[in-house]
Amino acid sequence: MKKHILIACLSVLSLQTAFCQISDKKKVLENMQLANQYFMNKWQDVGKTIVTNKERPSHIWTRGVYYEGLMALHEIYPKEAYYNYAYDWAEFHKWGFRNGSANRNADDYCAAQTYIDLYNLEPDSKKLKSTKATINMLLNTPQLDDWSWIDAIQMGMPVFAKLGVLENDNRYYEKMYDMYMYTRNNHGDNGLFNPIDGLWWRDADFDPPYTEPNGEDSYWSRGNGWVIAALAKTLSIIPKDAPHREQYIIDLKSMAEALVPIQRKDGFWNVSLHDPKHFGGKETSGTALFVYGMAYGVNNGILDKGKYLPVIEKAWNAMIKESLHDNGFLGYLQSTGKEPKDGQPLSYDKVPDFEDYGLGCFLLAGAEVYRIQ
Repeated sequence: MKKHILIACLSVLSLQTAFCQISDKKKVLENMQLANQYFMNKWQDVGKTIVTNKERPSHIWTRGVYYEGLMALHEIYPKEAYYNYAYDWAEFHKWGFRNGSANRNADDYCAAQTYIDLYNLEPDSKKLKSTKATINMLLNTPQLDDWSWIDAIQMGMPVFAKLGVLENDNRYYEKMYDMYMYTRNNHGDNGLFNPIDGLWWRDADFDPPYTEPNGEDSYWSRGNGWVIAALAKTLSIIPKDAPHREQYIIDLKSMAEALVPIQRKDGFWNVSLHDPKHFGGKETSGTALFVYGMAYGVNNGILDKGKYLPVIEKAWNAMIKESLHDNGFLGYLQSTGKEPKDGQPLSYDKVPDFEDYGLGCFLLAGAEVYRIQ
C-alpha cells in the first residue's frame, strides 16, 4: 500500500512540475527571449544576405516567419529593441518583396504579415504600398490555385486576413477562403486535406498512391504545422462574424484531434507523422507549430483544456529541455525541404541551413503558451 501511495504521489508531483514549467510566465518569456537574443546577436545586420547553397536576400519566407514570431514576442513583451529590429528590416527592404509586387508566390509576400503589424503600430502609407499592390492583384484576378503546397497557406492566408480587418472589406476574407478551399479540396487528385485522417499531404507529389515506407500516407510534420498555424493565426485576426470562420475552426479541431495520439512519448512529433521509423526522432519546428495551434485553440475555447493542455505542456517542456541550448540555439530543427528525408539526420547540435524560421515557430508557440491561464 505504501508503495502504491508513493508512486501516486510521485506521479502527482511530476504533473505539478510539468504544469509549473508551463504556467511560470516569467520562465516562458525568459526562454523566448533567450532564443531570440541568440539570433539577434548573430544577425545584427538586418539586411545581411543569407548564404547557403546560394545567396538570398533577408526578406525571403524563412526570415518572414522569424519576424512573425518576433512580432508575437513583441505583442506580449513590447520591447523597443524588438520593434526597431523589425522596423529596420522592413525599411532596408523598402517594405517590398523579393520578386516585386506583381508576384503570386506566397513565399515572397509572407513578409507582408510583419509589414502590416508595423503599420498598425505606426500608420504610414508607404509601408503597405507593395503589400496592397500584390494582394489586390490576387484579389482582382480569378486564379485560386496559387497555394499548391500547404506551406503557402501559412505564408499567405494571414496577409489576407490582416488586410480584411484593416480595410474592413469582406472581399479579402472571401478570396482567402476560396484559395484555402481550393488547396484543401482541389489540388492533387482530391485536394490536399484528408478528412479521414485529419491531416494534409504536403503537395500533389505526396497524395495517394504515394506512401511512406510502412505503407501509410505521407504526412509531413512541418507542413501540417504550417496549416494549423495558419488556421490559428487567421482565427486570431478575423472578426468573430467574419465569413467562413466556422470552417477554419472545424479544420483546426480536426487536425488537433489527429495529432494527439501520434505525439511521441518525449513530447515531440516525428517528421513523418504516420511512419515513426522513417527518419524518426525529435523535430522542433513541426512540434512548435502544433503547440502554437493547440495553445491558441485552448486559449480561445475551441479546444478542450483538459484534453489538450497536457499535450501542450509535454511538447513545450520537451522543446525547452531537449532543443533549447543555454545560449539560445535551437537543436533538432529540420532544414528547409518538403518531406521527412530532407535535412536529415537531425541532432541537438546540428545547425540547419536556415535558423530563422524555426525560431519564428518557437516564438509563436511561446507567445500562446504565455497566454495560457
